[in-house]
Amino acid sequence: KHIFERTSALIKNYKPDELAIESPFLDKNVQVAIKLGRAQGTVMVVALNNDIPIYEYAPLKIKMALTGNGQASKEQVAGMLQQIFKIEKMPSKLDATDGLAAAYCHFIQPEYSKSGSSAKSWADFVKKNPDKIR
Repeated sequence: KHIFERTSALIKNYKPDELAIESPFLDKNVQVAIKLGRAQGTVMVVALNNDIPIYEYAPLKIKMALTGNGQASKEQVAGMLQQIFKIEKMPSKLDATDGLAAAYCHFIQPEYSKSGSSAKSWADFVKKNPDKIR
């Protein structure tokens, strides 16, 4: 319920055009994989109920997009995000960077114009979409 309500609030506040999500991966701990799948499914239901298209990316593709190395560590991915977005202080739990990593991976895909966006950079996107920035 918390994930459903929080995701609904985020969509209402930020009005995203698309959802980029990390595709499920095989985890050694089956319980973790099941819980992650349930959480992802909940987020996907909220997106679909708001007519937001969903794009899934494998963890390897996300890591490749950011670091050039599909086997990069969370620390390496977080470090690249910190450089790209000029983030002064990273969160203590690096799992918090996974969503931003998936969004960036989606943004740089050659077929990004799926939603009709013609932004050439983050600065260009902000300039063309001031209503989406808080």
